[in-house]
Amino acid sequence: MEIKYDEMIAFHGHSCPGLAMGYRMTMAAMNYLDQYRSEDEELVAITENNACGVDALQFISGCTFGKGNLIFKDYGKQAYTFYSRKTGQGIRVVLKQAAIPADLRADRSAFISWLLAAAESDIVALQPVVIDEPEKARIMVSVVCDFCGEAVMESRIASRQGKNICIPCSQKDIAQAG
Repeated sequence: MEIKYDEMIAFHGHSCPGLAMGYRMTMAAMNYLDQYRSEDEELVAITENNACGVDALQFISGCTFGKGNLIFKDYGKQAYTFYSRKTGQGIRVVLKQAAIPADLRADRSAFISWLLAAAESDIVALQPVVIDEPEKARIMVSVVCDFCGEAVMESRIASRQGKNICIPCSQKDIAQAG
C-alpha cells in the first residue's frame, strides 16, 4: 500500500506530529494485514484516542464513523486496533513513546521529520490480537423528540411519561429539576 504523508495534509488541514504518528501507525497496521483502503466495512478500526492521528487512520484505512467501521474508545492512548473481516485477523498498533528522543519534542518540524524517517520497529509495536468481530453498522429509524422536535436515532431515544425524549432534552430536564 502506497499513500504518501503529504496526501493527508489537505484532509487534516496541516502537518503536525500527531498526523505523522497516525500515518506511521496506520501504515504499519495496513501493511501487516496486507489490507487496502476499506470501501465498505471489510476493515474495522478501533481508536483509543480522538487526536490528530485519527485523521490519518481514516484517510488511509477508509474506516470512518459515517460507515460505521470506526469505533472510538476514549482511553487517551496512542493505540489503534484493526480487524479484517476478510481474514479474521486483528492487529493492535501502539506508538512507542519511550523511543522518541526527548530533544525532538520541542521542534515540531524536526519531530515530524524523525517520525516519518524512523524505522518502523523503532516507533511502533505491532501485536496480533483476537477480537470478537464487531457488529456491522445498522441503519436505524429516526424518531422525533416530543420536546425539541428534532429527529433522533431510535436507539438514542427514551420514553418519559409516554413521550419520546432525546438525550440532550433529558439532560436539560434533569438539570432543571435539580
